[in-house]
Amino acid sequence: MRDLDELRGFDRIVGQDEIVGHLKHSIQTGKISHAYIFGGEDGSGKNMLASLFAMDLLCRDRSKDGDPCMRCTSCKKALGGNHPDILYVTHSKPASIGVDDVRAQLVDTIDIRPYESDYKIYIIDEAEKLTPSAQNAILKTIEEPPEYAVILLLADNPDVLLPTIRSRCVVLNMKPVSDTEVRDYLIQNMHVPDYQAEIEASYAQGNIGRAIRAAESSEFIQIVQGAVRLMKSSQNMDTAEMIEAMKFMSADKQNVYEYLDIFGMWFRDVLLFKATREVDNLVFKDEINYVRQRASTSSYEGLETIQKAIETAKQRLRANVNFDLVMELLFLTIREN
Repeated sequence: MRDLDELRGFDRIVGQDEIVGHLKHSIQTGKISHAYIFGGEDGSGKNMLASLFAMDLLCRDRSKDGDPCMRCTSCKKALGGNHPDILYVTHSKPASIGVDDVRAQLVDTIDIRPYESDYKIYIIDEAEKLTPSAQNAILKTIEEPPEYAVILLLADNPDVLLPTIRSRCVVLNMKPVSDTEVRDYLIQNMHVPDYQAEIEASYAQGNIGRAIRAAESSEFIQIVQGAVRLMKSSQNMDTAEMIEAMKFMSADKQNVYEYLDIFGMWFRDVLLFKATREVDNLVFKDEINYVRQRASTSSYEGLETIQKAIETAKQRLRANVNFDLVMELLFLTIREN
């Protein structure tokens, strides 16, 4: 097995072969665009991919397969976050990137040639926060950049950027990673036990960063165990047990969305078993007796109602609806269906 630190270059990017191939081909043929948009939710890998692309562009000893060498002076500076020709546009306001930010850090400096490389690379993370004025301020730069300039916009949702910006960039949207690829990555590179990797891959829902964070968390498996314990007894809870369940959830509010996601995984297993009677594709195989029992007593309509109730609970909590009320309604729905 390879240790995580042994992964080189684009090997770190899981499940994005098409995008990686495009970027490597661009570098090898010298057909580099002056502006790229990397789209994908937090944890999808877009930040790492953009950083590797920047490193690869500036590498002085690139491998034959197009990976950065990770050893030359340029790569070491990039890895250390202090390469003078890789510039990160920052912003003081948490909710927006304003016109003053992009003018001071990009528009007014882009005519200064690279210090030691062939390219000068600007990386704008959270580009969906660019105000319309800020986007218009960089539009002319994107339209008529110096030959050495490359601008990388990283956005959770590229569609919120102005059409004039999107049309002038190469748009690369990160794809959800299959559960199998996520599981294999956790097992092979993070040495996660098989059963744990199965749960974390399903929990990640195609987001490799989310899976890695779960694998690195010392409390995630405890959350899983607590959530499963609640689900195993949920159908037969009396009033006193329901109150205890609500107290349990209330004591761990900071992890409530993790609990709700695991509840959803549990009932997906129940629904899958009810439909197929097969165990192999279940996440919670070790709890098959409880899954089988629930599948035998809940209807398809009831399971669909429960899944909708879990999503509704998330929405209500995000809208700051009273926590205890949300949990009470959810547990009642789970018990009654």
